[in-house]
Parts: sequence; C-alpha cells; structure tokens
Amino acid sequence: MNLAEGVQVVSFGILAVMMIGAALGVVLFSNVVYSAFMLGGVFVSIAGLYLLLNADFVAAAQLLIYVGAVNVLILFAIMLVNKRQNFVPFPTAWVRKVLTAVVSLGLFALLSAMVLATPWSYSTATPVGNPIVVIGQHFFSDFLLPFEVASILLLMAMVGAIILARREYLPEQIVPSDLPQTVLTLPERPRELVSAGSDKEQ
Repeated sequence: MNLAEGVQVVSFGILAVMMIGAALGVVLFSNVVYSAFMLGGVFVSIAGLYLLLNADFVAAAQLLIYVGAVNVLILFAIMLVNKRQNFVPFPTAWVRKVLTAVVSLGLFALLSAMVLATPWSYSTATPVGNPIVVIGQHFFSDFLLPFEVASILLLMAMVGAIILARREYLPEQIVPSDLPQTVLTLPERPRELVSAGSDKEQ
C-alpha cells in the first residue's frame, strides 16, 4: 500500500500497540479461550504489518493459515478438551514466572541490540518475476519437507484433542475411577449419561 509517510507511521503505531496488548492478553488471561482469541488478534496485527511492507501475499497467507487454520484449530482443541474451570497454579509458580520474565527480558534486549546495530537501508530494486510463483516453487521444492511436517503436526494436534475429548467413552475397567485427582486433571462430562445410554441399548 503506497501511503504517505505520516499515515504509515500512525498505522504502524496502532498495529504495534494492538499486537503488544494482544500478546500480553495471551499470557495474562487465566481463561484459555480468551487467550486463544487474543492470539488471533496478534496474528491479525502481524498481517497488518505485512501490508505496510507491501507484502500482500504474505499478509493473505498470514490470515488464511494462522488466523483461519491455526487459531481455529486451537479453539477447536480447547472446546473438544472440555475444560470448564480456570487453571489452578502450583504453589511454586512464582519461580517459573521469574524465570520466564528473565528469559523474555533477555530476548527483548538481544532483539533490541540487533535492531539498533543493523544498518537498515531501503531497496528500490524491482523484483524479477512474480513473487507468488517464486514462493510456490520454493514451497514445493526446497522447503517441501518442512511444509509437509507442519501439516502433519497440525493433524496430530487435532487427533490428540479428539482423543482427550472422548476419554469418557472408554470402558470402566480400562479407566479406573479411584485414581487420585490432581490440579492438572481435566474435568470431563458425567459418566452416568454414557452408562445410562449403554444400559438402554442392552
């Protein structure tokens, strides 16, 4: 998009604030559904930044793949797992929070130093050929293996969510009911409904 420099700066500021706020919402919300929606906001903001860089195809791929596929897959996994209550943190959760904060600040300092030390320059060279065709050729030649591995990873995530959602249909002798409950145990739908339905069929 060929916008004036002032409009580009304002648009970049709005998208950057939106992306940072949504990213903070992903890690700070205790409800996983809200976190998933905030993750979608992060993906949309990144697509807007791609548009400012005149990368129309990358922005469209960002919306189609990450917002339309990955984020929807995460929401389906959350709904299939059927988690009805907020996560209860461990008593020593503050240790992990401190370590996470240290690692995040270190990465932020490293990226900031890299941005300040990089000699940024504008390129006026015209790309040769259609960039969409070039990207497609690389996807199905040089980067075919990572492309297919990513699709298998998404398939494994969906199969795992379906298995977790159908645990209550396992027979009683396979899943004993006297196991001790922990804070990481996922609440499931009542087993009485399943047993009542099986009795009627018999």
